[in-house]
Amino acid sequence: MTVIFDGVASGLLLFLISVGLSVTLGLMNFVNLAHGAFAMLGGYVCVFLLDRVGVPFLAALPIVALVSALVGVVFERTLYRRLYGASHLDQVLFSIGLVFVSMSTAHYFFGAQQQPLRLPDMLSGQFHLPGGLDVGVYRLFLIVIGLALALALQWMISGTKFGAKLRASVDNPRAARGVGIDVDRVFVLTFALGCGLAGLGGALGVEMLGLDPGFPLKYIVYFLIVVAVGGSGNIKGSLIASLILGISDVAGKYYIPQVGAFVIYAVMMTVLVFRPQGLFGRTAAK
Repeated sequence: MTVIFDGVASGLLLFLISVGLSVTLGLMNFVNLAHGAFAMLGGYVCVFLLDRVGVPFLAALPIVALVSALVGVVFERTLYRRLYGASHLDQVLFSIGLVFVSMSTAHYFFGAQQQPLRLPDMLSGQFHLPGGLDVGVYRLFLIVIGLALALALQWMISGTKFGAKLRASVDNPRAARGVGIDVDRVFVLTFALGCGLAGLGGALGVEMLGLDPGFPLKYIVYFLIVVAVGGSGNIKGSLIASLILGISDVAGKYYIPQVGAFVIYAVMMTVLVFRPQGLFGRTAAK
């Protein structure tokens, strides 16, 4: 039960960071491999607010999300929008370039060392439940935050007017403009949402994943696996894929540590053999 609980917490942390990539890749059809750089930005902003400004951890989280979203808006307006119609190869090369620029920038300002993060006392420690189950308070906090955001995002995309505008803008931008939808505004808000979620996930992940300038390259494969297994642009798929991968990763490292992280790659390959479009991805029309 402890392994399952830690796996769920790890999976929901993975969901928090990767769901922004699912939004930009699946809903905007933009291959943004620099997604991890926005997660790293959120982590560094959180550490800066806590250690140098003295902002409480819970108060720092919305600030982190807002800062990451605003930086995303600036990049979208100045750089990303120029590549919406470009090939996926151009998008990949551009975003990989941004990854290396972000890593060098983080190294220049913060150095190569891991950044410490002290959690507040209310999020530290464990609950000791009957049956010998030890529940980490911070991991329980991650589970609550992850599930709440998953429900909110699913409702926003499938049950709101903005979600309808977003789907229309992606499926047929010309027709969407013809019925009065401001496609550019929809895209910039969606990109800001994806970057804000990445920054929030990066801040929440400092305690479990660590934080150094190599963060974007170290974890981008994990984020891409979540999107591939869950199905691009599907919030429910990303959530379920994150839970499967999180539990598999923790269980694999616990029971067969000599195999290490290979377990999640085996899970990914198994899923994609039978469901090339992902668990909840749409099958391509013939």
